[in-house]
Amino acid sequence: MLRLGQTLALVFSALVMLPPAARAWDRGEVKTFAVLPAGSSGPEGLEVDASGNVYATGFGFTATGAVSGEGQIWVYDRKGRLLRQLSVQGSSPHLLGLRFHPQTGALLVNDFGAGQVLSVNPHTGAASVFMTLPATLPHAGGPGLNDITFDSAGNVYVSDSFQGIVWTTSKSGGAATAWVDDALLRTTGVPPFGANGLRFNRNETALFVANTGDDTVIRIPVVAGSAGTPAVFANGINGADGLIIDDDDNLWVAANQADEIVVVDPSGKAIAKLGDFGGVKHGMAKDLLFPASLRFSGKHLIVTNLALDLRVFSPAYAAVDSEYAAQVSSYTISKLRARIPGTPGHDHDGDDHDDD
Repeated sequence: MLRLGQTLALVFSALVMLPPAARAWDRGEVKTFAVLPAGSSGPEGLEVDASGNVYATGFGFTATGAVSGEGQIWVYDRKGRLLRQLSVQGSSPHLLGLRFHPQTGALLVNDFGAGQVLSVNPHTGAASVFMTLPATLPHAGGPGLNDITFDSAGNVYVSDSFQGIVWTTSKSGGAATAWVDDALLRTTGVPPFGANGLRFNRNETALFVANTGDDTVIRIPVVAGSAGTPAVFANGINGADGLIIDDDDNLWVAANQADEIVVVDPSGKAIAKLGDFGGVKHGMAKDLLFPASLRFSGKHLIVTNLALDLRVFSPAYAAVDSEYAAQVSSYTISKLRARIPGTPGHDHDGDDHDDD
């Protein structure tokens, strides 16, 4: 018994002394932050304002297919209580990424269905066109405007999932120009979305772009504001969707086909995997199901559960989570601690909001 006790003590000591990466898959606890109103479509885009209020866009698809009418934005307070629901005037039903411009304060929203970026009043839903694309696109098919980011000068960058382009315009908006157009930003995979979430690193020497269908993150070097040659930064993130970057230049990526958040350090190494799928109960997904967008809010992550059954687009897109997504009738936004397990005190406060 003494030898057994000594052996167990040695094993325990060895486990405790493992480097953080070896103990990183403590996935944490996922809670439901908010339940969307009855009849809502799956939430996709996500933003948190300076007061900690959470804004989510509706992608305009439910388990039974596309919805009609104007696009919807739901606004919640920091405790998940619905403040208001906005109908975005003149928009299509299909909205994706949204961001508050850090200099002008404008709420910019990608109208995926209409191929334009709107400036939306966050209290009334009144909207005007902020950015338009060229009348003739460089590649076959229409655009797929997805996420939005900014550089320190206030210029606006928008990912185009179908054209494989990052478009740009000034902080005043207007006609977009192609900042980078590359095959690594397009896909023939499933889901059929190429360029998706995008963010600059802290010193703006690179723009990172998730390619959902290829399960990759692409790194685009930046020199004096100009794009260099894109290259694959990380492979194997299953359905890389929304992407944000913390103060240590770690990338936090929503893996929509793995129902998890993958954290990748600046070298491209996975250092944490957070969250998981907890099943569907009474028509509502537990934990994460097709997570699409994520934001820091205090010491937490807020995550939209798009819960998208890809078969609404084509039977050929049947995915491992399609049967579960087909059961969802009430859509949710989740919340979990923004912490890299195994790293004491390593919580991330990426958006400068107070904790709950």
